[in-house]
Amino acid sequence: MVLMNTSSFIEYLTERFKIEQKKRDRSGIYGFTQRLMAYNSNKIEGSTLTEEQTASLFDTGTLPKSDDYYRAKDVEEMNGHFLMFNKMLDTLDSKLTQDLIKQFHYELKSGIFEDRANGYAIGEYKKRANIVGMQKTVLPSQVPEEMNKLFTRYESQAISLETLAEFHARYESIHPFQDGNGRTGRMILFRECLCNNIAPFIIQDANCPEYLDALKAYHNTGSVAELAALFKKEQDYYWNECQYFFAE
Repeated sequence: MVLMNTSSFIEYLTERFKIEQKKRDRSGIYGFTQRLMAYNSNKIEGSTLTEEQTASLFDTGTLPKSDDYYRAKDVEEMNGHFLMFNKMLDTLDSKLTQDLIKQFHYELKSGIFEDRANGYAIGEYKKRANIVGMQKTVLPSQVPEEMNKLFTRYESQAISLETLAEFHARYESIHPFQDGNGRTGRMILFRECLCNNIAPFIIQDANCPEYLDALKAYHNTGSVAELAALFKKEQDYYWNECQYFFAE
């Protein structure tokens, strides 16, 4: 087993991601991370696809034979998430900007028939007001100003797990897009970890109640302590899962 510090781990991940993506190698850590993140991030948002179905869709572009019906939107969004992950990898050398986030959203949502039929803005900020549960989010007319404030604060700080927790909680409370805010937000977290020498993580659907409670705590108190603690737990989980690929 190869022991790595955080810097070496991130360097290894980034190198393997790019090599395996270019070679279309789905058997290594790139494929593992694609499947793990797409399954969990979509599951948090209500996807009905299983881990096996997600893996099959990524590996072969097909779904296993089943007596169950597949929801078209779930399949389309899973494919969109694979594309968004690739866009994230292709732009690691770029600065995080609002335009880049819009590109992530476009990759995620441009192939969703239901969203297009409903007239949702794709790759652009929302045009209609939306809520999360019972919580009102920022009105469409206020999104550009609030996103500017979010980025101004983020860019003025040293990036840490706590900084990322604050950014994420505020991003989700703004809810800048009509749909897909959680998935773009969690992709930003993974990316910014890679770009700022922080061990990356993937929020598991099994921890969704804890995740939602942590976001609610921020809304009620302004504290990101619970969210940062969850991020740390997810860092440990992803690190441990990746150890398999370091074995000699």
